[in-house]
Amino acid sequence: MGYKEVIMPEPLDDGKKKRKKEILSTRISPVNFEKINDVADLVESFQSTSIQARNLGQCAKIFGKMLQDEEKPTIILGLAGPLIAAGLRKVIRDMVHYNMVDVIVSTGAILYQDYYNALGGGHYYGSADADDTKLRELFINRIYDTYVDEELFADDDTLVGKFAETLEPGNYSSRDFIRRLSETIDDEESILVTARKNDIPIFCPALNDSSLGIGLTEHYYLARKEGRTPITIDSIRDNYELTQIVVNSTRTAAFYVAGGVPKNYVNDSVVMSYIFGKDTGGHKYALQITTDSPHWGGLSGSTLAEAQSWGKINKEATHSMAFIEPSVSLPMIYGYAFQKGLYKGRLRMDFEWEGDKLTKLARHPHA
Repeated sequence: MGYKEVIMPEPLDDGKKKRKKEILSTRISPVNFEKINDVADLVESFQSTSIQARNLGQCAKIFGKMLQDEEKPTIILGLAGPLIAAGLRKVIRDMVHYNMVDVIVSTGAILYQDYYNALGGGHYYGSADADDTKLRELFINRIYDTYVDEELFADDDTLVGKFAETLEPGNYSSRDFIRRLSETIDDEESILVTARKNDIPIFCPALNDSSLGIGLTEHYYLARKEGRTPITIDSIRDNYELTQIVVNSTRTAAFYVAGGVPKNYVNDSVVMSYIFGKDTGGHKYALQITTDSPHWGGLSGSTLAEAQSWGKINKEATHSMAFIEPSVSLPMIYGYAFQKGLYKGRLRMDFEWEGDKLTKLARHPHA
């Protein structure tokens, strides 16, 4: 007897044949570079492939839907990981410039390294196998296979502290502080500068865990030593401000790069909406690119479906995750949206604040 006769002594009945035909209805399409002209074509072709290529293609497709949805959801971009060191400064800056995001929630390191670049610092080609004790002797810091100049870091940390000295003593949200800090630099390639010029608020819920925090700690120390009142960054005010944006948006959409504090913070703003007497229903769209795995139980790798159990992502949301390192996946998703022109015609968000109170949230044409 042959293999088929052994495992299938009886042929499938009509019902099973029908179900089998339905399941085996769409073939995988091989990547065909004879028909691919650019990044957009490549990423679109991934949508008909398998494994993480398919996931990446689905994430790009969802990003396109976010940008073109008639409900005009507020797109919140969560940023974590060594993105500036990875060479993604221009990608993130252009996402802001081309009106692909409305709000940014970031780690402090990403914002600080943008600031460091704006002041003339750089990231340098290095080696993951370098002798780190020798690098230490030269005050060169290593970020995997990339180097930065610690001398410049030290100078820039102190500059942050000196800038804080110019502010009136009091509590500042990270959004307010970062916007003010951006006014001290003039670099058209800067994320901070481009966000300010396009009225994109940037929140940094763990600002103290970065060189920005180091500089502010220097300011705090000197102010206390000299009997003056220092400024403080009010993380609860951050909660209050971001949640106002969420509850005043028609809908929200989340784009998480890596994970970490920004991912949970973006999601918790949905939970906190109850404080304002509103149930937003959760994000209408969500996508994430990360290398963290769900089975460890940590936040960064937790699935977006898991977030639905918390009400952070809508139960009918369109969502996808690609387990691909962001230095590869973020440029691919951005390139897809840029080359297809999916951002064109999208109205830019207009925010007006009186202190910590959001007084206006509206959209206007992108100049």
